[in-house]
This record gives sequence, structure tokens and C-alpha cells, in this order.
Amino acid sequence: MEGKEEDVRLGANKFSERQPLGTAAQIRNEKDYQEPAAAPLFEKSELGSWSFWRAGIAEFIATFIFLYITVGTVIGNVRSGACNGVGIQGIAWAFGGSIFVLVYCTAGISGGHINPAVTFGLFLARKVSLPRTFLYIVAQTLGAIAGAGVVKAFQKSEYESDGGGANFVQHGYTKGDGFGAEVVGTFVLVYTVFSATDAKRNARDSHVPLLAPLPIGFAVFLVHLATIPITGTGINPARSLGAAIIFNKDKIWDDHWIFWVGPLLGAALAAFYHQFIIRAIPFKSR
Repeated sequence: MEGKEEDVRLGANKFSERQPLGTAAQIRNEKDYQEPAAAPLFEKSELGSWSFWRAGIAEFIATFIFLYITVGTVIGNVRSGACNGVGIQGIAWAFGGSIFVLVYCTAGISGGHINPAVTFGLFLARKVSLPRTFLYIVAQTLGAIAGAGVVKAFQKSEYESDGGGANFVQHGYTKGDGFGAEVVGTFVLVYTVFSATDAKRNARDSHVPLLAPLPIGFAVFLVHLATIPITGTGINPARSLGAAIIFNKDKIWDDHWIFWVGPLLGAALAAFYHQFIIRAIPFKSR
């Protein structure tokens, strides 16, 4: 019981239930919370750390599993047809549910990015270093290629005939529609990541770190519901590239730039909005 009481004293009961509103909310006792230091741009010692390479391996495996589950679900839905397939909702649940599970599993090792756009947004906010950013994006891309490749190996004929789960702008929509959908969809995802992992909220609300994978997974689910009819929903350059490389048809490459430029722009906007508008970190007095 003593341990439990100590957890309560240091956690939920450490802060008042009634939080000040407006500008007064920005004034806090430094003993309650201090802004974490920015990640170094480059630190040579990081390259010799096992935790650094272990995080890269975790990102590779998580993205591999993500592509295997999601692309397999897409192929299975097309093969089953409109009546017997899981439909748009089922596909959205496959993406959102798998992200929820994989973020939960890997958050304590690599942060559970599983997406170059997420990594890029966190890099812009100085949450991760440049070497880690590079390692994560390479690991995520290779994991996505491997995951899509395994789906093709298991269901080659269906994979080739059913589009390979690759992203492209759907019939009836313009490239501008697809680009806009990718920007907005990625903004929603990366903004949710920032909000769910905000160090200040974690200090105030002890339950936030435990629940972080849930809103991130739900964000992926909701974005897929909205944008599957437009682009098949990318919002993850590694996912789009992995499926495109394994499927490798001309039409897929015609639109592929959208699934890199759109998500990276959306991630940058989310990082700017959270850091400069919501948290106003650069403008706070030291």
C-alpha cells in the first residue's frame, strides 16, 4: 500500500484538479514541470549505443508487421468482393488497430513511430536526433518493402490482380484532391502523436502515457475512413513506397510523389502548430 500511496502522491494528486484558464495556465511552478531539453542534432556516441540500433530493429519489425497485416487485409477484401469482404470500415480498423498494437509494443524501445512522416515531424520539433531520424526512415522503408513482399509471396496471383494494396489517386479525383487529402490526413495523425506524447500533459495527467497508443490508432482509423475513397490512404511514405516497389506498375509511380510530399508537409504543419501555437515553446520566457 505504501508504494501505491507514493504513486498517487507523485502522480494524479500532485496537481490541482482545477487548472487555470487562459494565459494563467502558462505560469507553472518549475518544480512541477520543466520542458525537456531538445534532442541533439548529432551526437557521435549515439552511434555506438545498442539502444540506438535496437530502436532501428524495432522500427523495421513493427513496419514489417504493419504492412503484412494491412496489405493482406486490403488484398483479402478485394478478393472476397463487396458482399463478403471487410469493406472500408474493416480496412480502416486493420490500419488503426495494428498501429495501436504496434505503438504499444514499441513505444518504450523506439518511440513507436512506424512512419517516416511521424519521425520527420518529431525531428523538426527536436524530439529525435538526425542520425536516429535517418535510421528510423531507412528501417521503416525496408520493413514496409519486406512486409508487402511477404504478402505477395503468399498470395501472388491475388496480389498482382488486386492492386497490391498500393496507393494511387482513385478514379474521379484529381492529383490536387489526393495531395490535399494526404496533407490533411497526416496533419491529423502527427498532431495526435504530439498531443498524446506531450511531456507537459504526461507530467500533469499520469494516465496519458498509458493511453497514448489508443488515440494514435484511432486517428489512423478515422483518417482511413475519410480518405480511402480518394487515395487508398497513404499518410505513411514507407507504407506507400513498400507497396509500390513490390507491385511496381506504371500507374502507381505516376502519383507516388503525392505520398511523400503530402505526408511530409502535413507532418511539418502539425509540428509547427503544436510547438509554436499550442505550446508556444519558442516564445516562453526562460
